[in-house]
Amino acid sequence: MPTRKRRRISGWTIAGLALLAYLAHQWITAHPLFGVLILAVLAVAAVTLGVARFRGLLPRIRRPLALAADPHRMSPGEFEEFLARLCVRDGCTRVQVVGGANDHGADVLYVDPHGHRGLIQAKRYAPGNSVGNEHVQIVNGTYRDAHGCAHAAIVTTSHFTEPARAFAKRVGICLVDHSRLDRWARGYAAAAPWN
Repeated sequence: MPTRKRRRISGWTIAGLALLAYLAHQWITAHPLFGVLILAVLAVAAVTLGVARFRGLLPRIRRPLALAADPHRMSPGEFEEFLARLCVRDGCTRVQVVGGANDHGADVLYVDPHGHRGLIQAKRYAPGNSVGNEHVQIVNGTYRDAHGCAHAAIVTTSHFTEPARAFAKRVGICLVDHSRLDRWARGYAAAAPWN
């Protein structure tokens, strides 16, 4: 990933800004009413720009992804596509749906908003079926070496067994159950697998 070059501020720029600040101070001192008016306009402009920038930083994360259907009614492929759309909505790049035979534990690959490569294993299960420890073991054995990822998550429409939760916690794999998936789909950034 390319790094940004930092702009250097020259001594002339600093001197020019200092002179401008001095002249503005002198003018405001000589004309206090205009000074108050100008400060009020600048304050309104700063607040407006700040609000606009803040809204820009909360782009799609707060916007819920409208569900065309209940994830339980989606096919496995549709569920993988749905998860990929959530990743894109929340600022991920290079999002790929790669699930299928011999997927080595990966259904969605992405680069998260922090620049780290991640993997999602999708498990569209009925509410009564739990995702077991064997799936956590498969993802743990492949996400770094086979896929070159920094982190991994298993996302399900159901829930996880206690052994799966314990092992995932031990090896650092994120588990997203049906309630966390619902929060993520509704736009809660903290529920995304990379947070």
